[in-house]
Amino acid sequence: MILPWIPMAALFGAGGALAQSSVAPVDQANPLVGTAPLDRPDLIGNAPPAGEPLYSGITSPGARLPHSAVEAAPVNLNVALSYPSGVATPYYYTNPTMIGFTGGGGPTYGARAQPMVMPVVGDWTVPPAYSEAYYDKARETAAPGYYSVFLDSFRTKVELTATQATALMRFTFPATERAHVILNLPGEGGSVEIVGDHVVRGIAEPNGDIDARDGRYFVAEFSKPFKSFGTFRKAPGDRRGYGIGDKDVLPAVRALSGSFAGTYLDFTTRASETVLVKIAHGPSYAAAEQRLRGESPGWDFEGMRARARAEWAALLDRVQVSGGSAKQRMLFYSTLFQSFASPRLVARKGESFTDTKGQTRTASHDRYGPVPFWDTGRNQIVLLELLEPAVTANVLQSELDMAQEQGFMNTSFHGDNAVFLYAGAMKRGIPFDYRAAYAFLRKNATDPTGPRGYLAEYARNGWISDEIPRGNPSPPYAGGKAGTATTLEYAWDDAALADFAARLGHGDDARLFAERAANYRNVFDRSTGFMRGRTADGRWIAPFDPREPYYNFMMKEASGWSTLWLVPQDVAGLIDLLGGRAAFNAKLDAFFATPYHPTGICRDCTGVIGQYVQGNQPDQQAPYLYAWSGQPWKTQALVRRILRDLYGSDASGYGYPGMDDQGATSSWYALSALGFYPVDPSSDVYILGSPLFDRAVLKMGNGKTLDIVARNNSAQNGYIQSATLNGKPWSKPWFRHGDVANGATFVLTMGPNPNPAWGSAVGDAPPSMGRP
Repeated sequence: MILPWIPMAALFGAGGALAQSSVAPVDQANPLVGTAPLDRPDLIGNAPPAGEPLYSGITSPGARLPHSAVEAAPVNLNVALSYPSGVATPYYYTNPTMIGFTGGGGPTYGARAQPMVMPVVGDWTVPPAYSEAYYDKARETAAPGYYSVFLDSFRTKVELTATQATALMRFTFPATERAHVILNLPGEGGSVEIVGDHVVRGIAEPNGDIDARDGRYFVAEFSKPFKSFGTFRKAPGDRRGYGIGDKDVLPAVRALSGSFAGTYLDFTTRASETVLVKIAHGPSYAAAEQRLRGESPGWDFEGMRARARAEWAALLDRVQVSGGSAKQRMLFYSTLFQSFASPRLVARKGESFTDTKGQTRTASHDRYGPVPFWDTGRNQIVLLELLEPAVTANVLQSELDMAQEQGFMNTSFHGDNAVFLYAGAMKRGIPFDYRAAYAFLRKNATDPTGPRGYLAEYARNGWISDEIPRGNPSPPYAGGKAGTATTLEYAWDDAALADFAARLGHGDDARLFAERAANYRNVFDRSTGFMRGRTADGRWIAPFDPREPYYNFMMKEASGWSTLWLVPQDVAGLIDLLGGRAAFNAKLDAFFATPYHPTGICRDCTGVIGQYVQGNQPDQQAPYLYAWSGQPWKTQALVRRILRDLYGSDASGYGYPGMDDQGATSSWYALSALGFYPVDPSSDVYILGSPLFDRAVLKMGNGKTLDIVARNNSAQNGYIQSATLNGKPWSKPWFRHGDVANGATFVLTMGPNPNPAWGSAVGDAPPSMGRP
C-alpha cells in the first residue's frame, strides 16, 4: 500500500491567517492539558476494556515548580479502592467529584501522595470513604504554579501553590460553625499527631518503591487555631461492615496510628474567611520544619504564587514562538510545561535526603530522583540537555550516585537506556566524569546478575526467547519475557554503548558492543517481514499476527507492526532488511494506512493512525524514518497530522493520545512543533519535520540561540521546499548538534505540496550505525 502525498490544504482545510501573540509563554501554558483522553473513535483504537476509562495523559494539573518532588495537587480518583486508569493518577479531567488535595509526599503519580487534605462543610466520613464534593468546571483554573477550584457541595474555594519543597493551600469557607479540614494518610497508614492548636504532623509507613522521595515525615501548619479536633483510622483487618465498627474515631485524642490514620480539625468561619495550611516533608520532623521555615515562613499565598509563576516564566521564556494559532501556542507551551515533570528534585545541595539504601545523607549537589529512561529517555532528556545543561549535570551525578549506592546503574522497564542520557550529554558538550559513569554502564551490560534481564541468554544467542504460553491465551497476553522487544532495546543500548566506549578509548569494548548492536537482525523474520518472537530452540513463535498487541509476550505494550521500527541506531540496516528504499517506504506507508482492528485490547495502545500508536513509546520515532528512505515530505505531513489530531482534538481541548509517562508524550509534541526530533537520543542528530510556527527561538543553556524560521508557513503550507543554515543552502532533512551549538539560524521555505527533490538523495540521508 503506497501512502500518497497529500496537499496540506486537504489535510487541514483552508484555515485563516496565523496570529502572533503578545501573551507571555507562562500565561499560555495550561496544566489541564494532558488530563483528558481523546474522544474520537477513529483515533482511539479498540481501547479501553469494558468497565475502564480510556487512558488520558495521566498528567496532573497541580501546582509545582520545574522538576519538583512536591506538587500541590487535586485528587478526583479514589485509588485506595481501585486504579481505574491503570496507574495511581490523582486526576482524570471528566471525573465530576473531588476527594481531596495533596501537598507532596508522593512518588511518580500523585494520587499515592500523602497526606490527603480535604476541606468539608457539614458531615464528613472516614477515608477511604472520602467526603466527595461536586466541583464547577467553569470555576476550575490551572496555571504554572497555581491551581484553583470551587467545591459546590461545600461552597468552598480551594487554591494551591507551591515552592520547591513545600505546598501551600488556601481554603475560602462560607459562614459556618461546621467547617472541617480532614487530613489522613493512605491505606498503608502510619502515625499522626496533633501538636498544639495549629500543627499536625505524621510519619507514613514505608512502601517500597513508592515511598515518598521527599521524605516520609510531614509537618502541616494551619493559619487558624482548631476549635476542636480528633483522630481516626480504619479499624484493623479487612472488615467492611455497614459503617459501624469498621473504624475508630476518637474525639480530642491527639495521636493515633494505623491504616488511613488521620485527623479531623474543626473551625467556625465567617463568610469568605480563609484557612491556610502549609505542608513540608522530609527524612525527619526537623528536616520538614526546616523546609517550612526556609521556604514558607509566613502566609503570603499571593507572594508564593507569584514566585512560582516567575520561576516557570524564566524556564518557558527560553523558547519563544510566533505564528501558529492560539490553540497551537497553548498546546505547545502546555506540553513544554509538562515536559519538565521529571526527573524530580529530591534535595538541594546541603539538604538532607534518604538515599536508595535508606541512609540519611547530606546532598553534595542537587540530588534528583531516577530518570524514567524507557519513557523520557527517548526524547525529553534531549530537551533538558538543550535547555537545562546545569540541571542535566546534576541529574548525571545523581544517577551515578545511585549506581554507586546500588552497584548498578538504574534501568527502566526492559531496556537499559541510561546510556542514552550519558552519551547524549557528552555529545552536547555537558562537562562530566563520563569515565566513572561508563564503568557502571558497562557493568550493567556485561554482568548477568545485574538489572539487564536475560542477559546471559542475550549474550549467548544474540537474542532473547519467549515461551509459548499454555493454552495460547489471546492477546494482549501479559506473561512472557518480551523477548523480541527486549532484544531490540538491548541492541539499541549496545550501539550507544559502543560509541560511548570508543569515545573514551575503550576499543575492545567498542567492538564487543558494536557486534551486539546488530542483534536486532536475529529477531527479524524474513518470511513475514516483521520482528518476531523465537522459542528457546530458535524456532519462530506461531501463530503470529503482527496486528496483535501484547504486554510482555514477544513485544512490550505493542504489536509486531509497532515493534518493527525499534531500530533507531541503524535505520539504514533496517531498510536493507526490508529490501531497500522502495520496499521500506511501502512497508512504512502500510504501517500508517492499515486500519487498527486487533482482537486484543491493549490499554496503552491509543492515539492511532493506521497501526501507528502515538500513545506509547515503542514506535513514536516511526514518522521520522522517511528521512532515511528519501521521502522526508511524508514525515512532514505525518507530523502535522499527529500534532493536530492526537493532541487537544477532544471536546475539552486537553486530550492526550495516551500516558505522558512523566514528560515523554509531551516532549514529542514540544520538539516536533519546533520542527525537529531526536530519533536516537544517544546521538547528536536531529531529524527535521514540519514546524508549526513562523518562528521559534531557543535560548540554549550554553547561552547561544537556535532560530528556526519557517517562511510562507501556514496550516496549508506544511511541506519544506528548501532550507538554509546560516545563510547557506541545506539539502539534508537532518542536522547535528554541532551545526547549531554555537548559535544558528535555520530558514525553511514552506509550501502546499511536497518537493521530492529536497532531502531525498541517498547522500543526504541521516547517519546510521557504521554509516556516518
